Amino acid sequence: MEVQFRACQARRVSESGGTELSATLRRIERAAGALATASVARMDETLPWFRELPADQRSWVMLVAQAGARSLVQWLRAGGGAAEGTQEVSDEVFATAPQALARSISLQQTVALIKVTIDVVEEQVGQLAAPGEEPQLREAVLRFSREIAFAAARVYARAAESRGSWDARLQALLVDALLRGDSPDVLASRAAALGWTDAPPVSVAVGRSPGGEVAAVLHTVYRQARRIGVEVIGGVHGDRLVIVLGGAADPVAATGNLLTAFGEGPVVVGPAVPSLDEATESARAALAGYRAAPAWPAAPRPVHAGDLLPERALAGDAEARRRLRHDVYATLVRAGGELLETLDAFFAAGGTLESAARALYVHPNTVRYRLRRISEVTGFSPLTPRDAFALRIALTVGRLDPVAPTQTLTPPDGKRSQTGDDQRQSL
Repeated sequence: MEVQFRACQARRVSESGGTELSATLRRIERAAGALATASVARMDETLPWFRELPADQRSWVMLVAQAGARSLVQWLRAGGGAAEGTQEVSDEVFATAPQALARSISLQQTVALIKVTIDVVEEQVGQLAAPGEEPQLREAVLRFSREIAFAAARVYARAAESRGSWDARLQALLVDALLRGDSPDVLASRAAALGWTDAPPVSVAVGRSPGGEVAAVLHTVYRQARRIGVEVIGGVHGDRLVIVLGGAADPVAATGNLLTAFGEGPVVVGPAVPSLDEATESARAALAGYRAAPAWPAAPRPVHAGDLLPERALAGDAEARRRLRHDVYATLVRAGGELLETLDAFFAAGGTLESAARALYVHPNTVRYRLRRISEVTGFSPLTPRDAFALRIALTVGRLDPVAPTQTLTPPDGKRSQTGDDQRQSL
């Protein structure tokens, strides 16, 4: 019987446009300010995080609470949810506060604020409702709280969509700035807008984009990055996915955990640098390696840009040619002519140590020693086919564009990958 009575009362409110609660509505209108003040006081008492909010954000919450009381009156007058347009009435509650409030207070915290406000209103139903209208008002408040909860969800969903689109544009701009080599100030300002903390070391990985919506591609990157505990900024540049990694002690291994975010084809990791200010160097190396990677079909995935020096040099990368010329050829020249002579004889003998020894009129052990010295001073072992290829290209580049043996070596652009017993020095 009580349920039927409440349903009948609610129906009468709906059918008459709220006139059955006209006296109650006038009371709620007069008490709107007091209700908001009591709600904020209760929030301050029961929610520790609310007490720590800045004064301006607390004032925004007060405005929202006052708007909620007014919106309740409008909602009841509109039929208590039966009339069209009541969604807009509930949405207007949050329109009184700036969009910054949605970025400062999480959805979970907003739900807590709504619950406190509804509790305060329910406690005062006896004072707010006209005699005999208490059950109707209590039921109306419960239904209105549902509308407000949905309105809050819509506000946060719109904010998330807007923020996601804006973040994607900012990241695209940052990636573009890295590839263009813009000034550190430009990089820093755009990275700060994205919340980048510049955790060292920083490196750039490049691979093919899997296609589809950019936001979905980047969401996959972020989800996987959170799992391995690294900081990332990503962007789709043409058909390429470019990822900036921060705080990964081993960028190649970290990129290996992000491979499912890339499309088919090679994935190249640039050298690690101390900060985002210097990440342009890493991005250039990664891009050059990505362009040259098809020349090494058996390359690991991901592969370090430093491991693609010979392919990069053949593809016209000036930095790779400089590295091979300065760090390999010039190093051999300074180490003494016998190393270059031995390497030439070893290659001319087809990699046969004894034949090289006969051509040089030395003992095979001498050749072994010199080959070991070559490996020590250059980081490339002539006995390894892949390294032998890099040494051949270095000799060719060095002789086409020789440098003075006394020229100072420049720092390398990163370490080559090390696997198994192949422990090579950094270039």
